[in-house]
Amino acid sequence: MGVLRSTQSMEAEVEELRAALLLGPGGAGAWRRPGAAVKRAAAAEEGAAEPRAVCVTGGISFLGLAVVDRLLRHGYTVRLALETQEDLDKLREMEMFGENGRDGVWTVMANVMDPESLHRAFNGCVGVFHTSSLVDPGGISGYTKHMATLEAKAAEQVVEACVRAESVRKCVFTSSLLACVWRQNSPHHHRFPTTVDESCWSDEAFCRDNKLWCALGKTMAEKAAWRAARGRDLKLVTVCPALVTGPGFRRRNSTPSIAYLKGAHAMLAEGVLATADVERVAEAHVRVYEAMSGTAGGRYICFDHVVRRAEEFAELERQLGLRPRGTAPARGDMAAGPSSELCNRKLARLVSSRRRCTHDAYLPVAYD
Repeated sequence: MGVLRSTQSMEAEVEELRAALLLGPGGAGAWRRPGAAVKRAAAAEEGAAEPRAVCVTGGISFLGLAVVDRLLRHGYTVRLALETQEDLDKLREMEMFGENGRDGVWTVMANVMDPESLHRAFNGCVGVFHTSSLVDPGGISGYTKHMATLEAKAAEQVVEACVRAESVRKCVFTSSLLACVWRQNSPHHHRFPTTVDESCWSDEAFCRDNKLWCALGKTMAEKAAWRAARGRDLKLVTVCPALVTGPGFRRRNSTPSIAYLKGAHAMLAEGVLATADVERVAEAHVRVYEAMSGTAGGRYICFDHVVRRAEEFAELERQLGLRPRGTAPARGDMAAGPSSELCNRKLARLVSSRRRCTHDAYLPVAYD
């Protein structure tokens, strides 16, 4: 579902996207890597059993671009599933691709609410990365109750399309940390913080009562995906990232970020307000996907920084151009410490084991 923008804002966004592609972590020309072609040729010569063609939904979103970039770095060919003509126009204006297939990237039109178009997009790929999400331009939160229902329906459609496409064996589904952290009656009386990990689910009734529509949508969508995949010939994993940040995230990811931060004061007080660098989230998607051929499965929480101080939260609001919508807990109010503690040990173990087994390094990301 597209978001209407002015011509001026669209031109500015195209420039941001072009810069992200050309001047990304790999340096100039990051999308044109001869190394990727070499890896594909080597895999073919070795008679690799698993094709390296994957489809990415939401491929020109803030996270989607980063995932595509990482996949190309790892030697995959990528089919970009675009939802609207506006998405296709952006790609054309970026002038990053010539004919389809150049630099290992193809484009195809597919709407997450249209099963037939999804099947056409996925068919011929061995894996799917579902990174797209529905965004409503109306309202300060950028997300409504209706969007939550649509997102759950879209998740079901995506998994059904994966199952229907005979070539697809694996699906990495982008969920959110919001699907883990909102619960009724947090146990403030406990001596130690309650651990929030992959076993935790947000309480849908609590989200509805408190109008936390984005959290509700992410929770409903992930549960819908798991239901649709149960008992089917498809291996599914979900990645639950915190608030995704990185260079240019205010312009390129502002609406999802604003939606994520609804209820942020409570998350700050509980100790579950966290951020995740977009490059680390993208790398986590690829690492999890590659480990799915072995033992990887289930959910993976992904974050690299927990916001613990009111000053840090104020800076997040400033970066997004938000006016403070309430009073963040003062240091004195947080003296007793948070009642919850985030845990991403499962993902850390996977990344660590993959690092020992391959020559690739899971490098920290530094920004100017």
